[in-house]
Amino acid sequence: MSPKLRKYLVLAHLWFAGLMAPAFALHAISGGLYLMNIKGKAATERVALPQGAALDFKSSTLEAEVRALLSEANISHDFEYIRNRGTVIQLRPTSKTYLEFRQTPRGLTASRVKPDNVMSMMELHKGHGPQIFKSYQKFVALLLLGVVLGGILVGLLAKTYRRQTTIAVTVGVVLFILVGFIL
Repeated sequence: MSPKLRKYLVLAHLWFAGLMAPAFALHAISGGLYLMNIKGKAATERVALPQGAALDFKSSTLEAEVRALLSEANISHDFEYIRNRGTVIQLRPTSKTYLEFRQTPRGLTASRVKPDNVMSMMELHKGHGPQIFKSYQKFVALLLLGVVLGGILVGLLAKTYRRQTTIAVTVGVVLFILVGFIL
């Protein structure tokens, strides 16, 4: 492999890794806490709605209806999209304070939900954050693919590392299949 190509690949690898580092730290911390059953908490407070307030969660214009209800109820809340779970809708992102509406036998109820820092990290990890953060996560996924494939390529192109790279990738694939699909 030419020294210039190797230098370029190593530099790209370092830049990609540096750009991904904060996202990977978030995923490692939040994923580790989740596996230790530390999922965070949220403070919930009831939000008053106008008498007879109603929403049809199956409506094709649900977002407009929610915005109209918020305006009618004089509730100031900015949201980007709605997560509809049938009898519950969440105004996302849920990585910061959000509103949740529930259809109950007694009618529509609303709550303001304030996640703590741990829960906020969990929500970002799960892709429930702002749209721009979701785009950032997609970018990080592409960078990760570049880092993995670039690292394998560098290992295969360098004669001294070719055998070790082949063994490492083979062991990685076998381990992934064993723990992911067989054991």
